[in-house]
Amino acid sequence: MPKIISLTLIVFYLLSTPLIAGDKVEEIEWDSLIPPDWRPEKLLNDFDVDDISDDDPRAKELMEKLKALWAEAPVVEEMNDRKVKIPGFVVPVEMGEKNIREFLLVPYYGACIHVPPPPANQTIYAETPSGTPFKGDLFDAVWVTGTLKVESTSSELAEAGYKLENVKVEPYE
Repeated sequence: MPKIISLTLIVFYLLSTPLIAGDKVEEIEWDSLIPPDWRPEKLLNDFDVDDISDDDPRAKELMEKLKALWAEAPVVEEMNDRKVKIPGFVVPVEMGEKNIREFLLVPYYGACIHVPPPPANQTIYAETPSGTPFKGDLFDAVWVTGTLKVESTSSELAEAGYKLENVKVEPYE
């Protein structure tokens, strides 16, 4: 008799708990934020990068073209409204803060400080819920979980092609 009751309770629980596909958190990698047909390396075919020094006028021209290409980097529309978990590095929007509410999540250490910053489709603007700032530092390696939005955000540091809402930040281990 107890087995029937426990089985009945399990079935009741499963039927009464909403199983919405959108509630599932998906661990993603940065490449999933880049459209498969976007190939920025084609720009480099117009320049012999090995033959350009920093003081060469072609270096400035290449940098300007890269900045424009990065700012307009296409996003993957299908990623909109997905609950995701992604690793990355924290770049606070307000430098010098220890209680970080707004930050850019980037795929590699040093991004946004060195020129140029990552493409917009490799930069995520994130904001923690009110009252729950991330207590950390510049370039902390973290896991960030939240609802991904295809939404552009501009800051002095970089252009972000995505935004994360309802953010939870955990140390990367």
